[in-house]
Amino acid sequence: MYKISLITGDGIGPEISESAISVLNTINDKLDLKFEITKLSAGDKALEQTGKALPDETINVIKQSDACLKAPVGESAADVIVVLRRMLDLYANIRPAKSYPHMPALRDDIDMVIVRENTEDLYTGKEFRVGDSAVALRIISESASKRIAKYAFETAKQRNSKKKVTCVHKSNVMRVTDGLFVKACTDVSKDYPEIAFEQMYVDACAMNLIRQPEQFDVVVTTNLYGDILSDESSQVVGGLGMAPAANIGDNFALFEPVHGAAFDIAGQDIANPSSFLLSIKMMLDWLGSKHNDSRCFQVGQKLESTIFGLVKSGIKTKDIGGDKTTSEFTKHITDNL
Repeated sequence: MYKISLITGDGIGPEISESAISVLNTINDKLDLKFEITKLSAGDKALEQTGKALPDETINVIKQSDACLKAPVGESAADVIVVLRRMLDLYANIRPAKSYPHMPALRDDIDMVIVRENTEDLYTGKEFRVGDSAVALRIISESASKRIAKYAFETAKQRNSKKKVTCVHKSNVMRVTDGLFVKACTDVSKDYPEIAFEQMYVDACAMNLIRQPEQFDVVVTTNLYGDILSDESSQVVGGLGMAPAANIGDNFALFEPVHGAAFDIAGQDIANPSSFLLSIKMMLDWLGSKHNDSRCFQVGQKLESTIFGLVKSGIKTKDIGGDKTTSEFTKHITDNL
């Protein structure tokens, strides 16, 4: 029995959370894998009701669970996900980008993953005013850089793909901070002679994600660059609706869709839940690896294959050009599981 904490979030968060619960309950009922799901509050609504975007009770339950699923939250997102990343030392942000059929991808052979350092860079929020200037401190450490580089190379080893790591930086301008990052990645690459290693400036990477996205395998980069490039890579394969993400540390992991709370379509039962459901697939893979549980890998593969089969057959939600509601799309998945 795996204990799963579920932050239901804001906007479309509660709707796609119900989709996630339906899928997990179906796995409980039909497949040889059991979950205990605890719904939690965090985000704008929690801030309004309790005065805290991330209530203490939510934190305590998350810490006692085996893994956390997080639906998107609203304007208070930084007070939720950024805090959890640092608190739980979830240093690796993993965002796959894969072509799915009948989605507006640039090509049908894109299969890459961005491995983003999750705890440093400008996202530490160390900003202040000096006279009429605003100053931000950019923190890049050798230890964190080597840690994320190792994660990227281990990811490349496990993938059935090109066995290549691309280090993305801007060391020709930020010679000290990005210079340290690229040196750390280069040093780690020497421990993985079987994995091809290349470097690329961030602006060139942004261009090549459009020009030749099929050439990428694993991209490792810093926090800010990774945030921007992963949104771009998601759009390259057809949009954020098919883009899952994981925040992984040595002892815990949190899984979430890349997209936001989409308040403009909230409550209409038309949101595509696929990115959240594919995040469950990532969670299953992580649980399988952590607990040496082959059932998790098998169920995760079954879930992804089911989603792939649905979109291949043209079954999609209304927000991405289909005619299905969120509930109807979810039922198609649970029926096929």
